[in-house]
Formats: sequence, structure tokens, C-alpha cells
Amino acid sequence: MRVLTIVFSLLITTGLFAQEVIDKIAAVVDNEVILKSEVDYQVNYVSAQRKLDPNDPALRKQILMGMIEEKLLYAEAELDSITVPETEVDRQLDNQINFFINQYGSRERLEQVYGMTIEKIKRELRDDVRKNLMAQMVQQKKFGELDVSRREVEEFYNSYQDSLGLIPEKFEIAHIFINPKASGKVKDEARQFAESLIDSIKNGADFAELAKKYSADPGSASSGGDLGYVKRGVFYPEFEAAAFALKVGEVSDVIESPVGFHIIELLDRRGESIHARHILIKIKSDDAADLKAIELLSAIRDSIVNHDSTFAYYATKYSDDENSAKMGGVIGTFETSQLDKPLLDQVYKLKEGEIGYPKRLEIDATSYGFHIMKLVKRIPEHKPTIDTDYDELKKLAEYNKKQKLYKEWMEDLKKRIYWEIKA
Repeated sequence: MRVLTIVFSLLITTGLFAQEVIDKIAAVVDNEVILKSEVDYQVNYVSAQRKLDPNDPALRKQILMGMIEEKLLYAEAELDSITVPETEVDRQLDNQINFFINQYGSRERLEQVYGMTIEKIKRELRDDVRKNLMAQMVQQKKFGELDVSRREVEEFYNSYQDSLGLIPEKFEIAHIFINPKASGKVKDEARQFAESLIDSIKNGADFAELAKKYSADPGSASSGGDLGYVKRGVFYPEFEAAAFALKVGEVSDVIESPVGFHIIELLDRRGESIHARHILIKIKSDDAADLKAIELLSAIRDSIVNHDSTFAYYATKYSDDENSAKMGGVIGTFETSQLDKPLLDQVYKLKEGEIGYPKRLEIDATSYGFHIMKLVKRIPEHKPTIDTDYDELKKLAEYNKKQKLYKEWMEDLKKRIYWEIKA
């Protein structure tokens, strides 16, 4: 409920939803007010999402109290002199705008719906974003280092074991992933196409329109390739070196990174941050590369089955999934609900220790590869115990402890900071 309050109060309190009549004040918290229209919107949204009765007084009271608690957290943050770096506000704003763009399909549609430019929307949202970040930071300061001892976990388990329910079935899985390497010809064609786009830009073509039409970056293409303000350490090193070396308004040459070829334009520089946009041209694989990847995985599987070496050895040596390769191919332990259908179908066909045959693995809308999967361990659905499920029980105990402390803290804030429900 609190997360929803943060997200949607950002929209409402900034005036993005026009009021046809003079608004009423629902509550006052310190120097902040909560408008009746804000509460109405939250009630309607939550009731629609959860199929609840929007006229239920208990629901309205719950939502209003959640909004009051957010304001109390902000007031406490001000009392603690908590400040938020402008770069963090910028980052959160960019994330929020990208979320809205994805919701509405394009920057143009977002601007049309709200009747203002992206930059104006950011200006309207900025103060609320800062306040919500401050509220988060004051909670982090209070509970960020909270921990529970083994004794507390055992006490939690003894108190709640009858109501904990069952631990869902889980699968520990590992894989060896091969990203098909395109032939030199395909790579050259991708580079030449990127170079042709640079020529078009130099001849007056609109960078943003080319990005929307040709960029293979799903996170920025719809916004004309806009990447927002970022500091060093976010991009691939090759991309970053080129982007930070540009002058404002300058367009780069073709830059190669692990995901393809980039054309970068620097829009602005603010302190240690840059505002850039780019067009990504991915190197498409070809049938020969796909076949080569499948053949390699088949040979690796045969070698493991014949005990030439271990799955972990081949994962470390050959897998293009760098994170799992370091762990001998182990991806992690997952519940059935955490696996998409293609992966789940593969897992269910395997016995413990068995290795599947090469399968195509979709990474995103524009990326894929092939992998062989190993079912390391199958953990059946079961009642939790301290011995078998300590980590899960510890997380639940920590959450339970945090909730109790948060409730006590909130009661203290309500005594120290002025608040009043008006309507």
C-alpha cells in the first residue's frame, strides 16, 4: 500500500490531474497537506486493482493513514536534516519518466496525456520525488542495519510455525549459455549500417527519429534514445569512454560494445553526470552461428555425460553467462512461480543431476542464445523447519521484527509531530 501511495501521489500532488472544483483538505501533517482528491484517486485505484468496494470506509481510512505515515516520515527526515543529492533525484526522476513512457507507449503520448513537455513533468514531480527519497532514507537510517539472532529466529519459528504454511517446491538449477557469435560478414554489415546512420545525422536527419526507428535498445528507443543523466560506472566501459569524451552537441563515431554498435550524442553535462542519447545497432546472429553454438553445447553435454569433466568445469570455461560461470554454472534456487514456462517445462523433464539438451533461451525482445540446463537439486513442497529452511525463516523473522519496530516508531512519530484528519 505504501509503495502505491508513493508512486501515485507523485502524479496527483503535482497538479497533473486537473481539479474542476476547489479541493478540500483531507489531512494536515506538519507543514504538508493531503487533499481529498488525492485520497479519492488512491481509493479508486486500489479498489480497482484489488476488486474491492471503493465506498468501504475501512479501505478509505487505511489508505488515508498510509498517506499520513508517508508525510510523517518526510517530516522526520526534515527534523533529522536528511538531504538527498540532486543526482539521486535526477536518477529517480529519469526512472519514473521511463516508467510512464513505457506505460503510455511513447514520449509523445505521455506529453499529450499530461499536456506538458517531459521537462515540465520532471519539474512538477521533482519536489515530491525528493520528499519520497527523504522518507525512504529516514527508514533506511532507522532499520537499515537491523538483524536477528539465531535465538530470535527460533523464537519466531516456535511462535508462528503452525501458521507459516508450506514452503513451495523449489529447483536449484545450473546452465551453460552460449551466445551465438555472428560471422564477420554480418558484423561488418551492422557496422556499415551504423555508419550510414551517422551520415544521415550529419546531413540533417533527426537523431531521435532514427533512434525510434532503428535502435535495438528497448529501454531508450521509444524516447528517442534518451538515457537521462548518469554518472560513470553505469555503461559499458567502451561506451562510457566515448560518451564522456564528447563535447555537448557532438555525435560520436561508431562505438562497439559487447551488445553491438552505438552512435552517441552528448546532450548536456552537469557536474560529474552526462546526459546522452544513443542508437544501438545489434549484431544479428546468423544460421551458421546458431548451428555452431548448438553443436558446441551438444559436444559439452556428451563430454559431461561421459565423465570427461564436470559441468562446473565446462560452465567456467565456455559459458557466456559471466555471473553464473563464476559459480560453476549455478543460476540459483527458484520456486515454480519464479520460472517462465519454457524454463519450467525444461526443469520438470529433468531428474536430479540430469542435463538437458540444447535449447534456445530468449534474453529479451532482441537477444537470445542457447543453453544446456542441469537440475542440481529438487526440493519438494514441505513444512518449514529450522534445519532445512533457516535462511527463509530468518528473512521472515527480520520482516516481523521490522514491522513491530516500525509500528512502535510510527506511534512515537504521531505523538511528536503534528497531524490531523480534516475530512
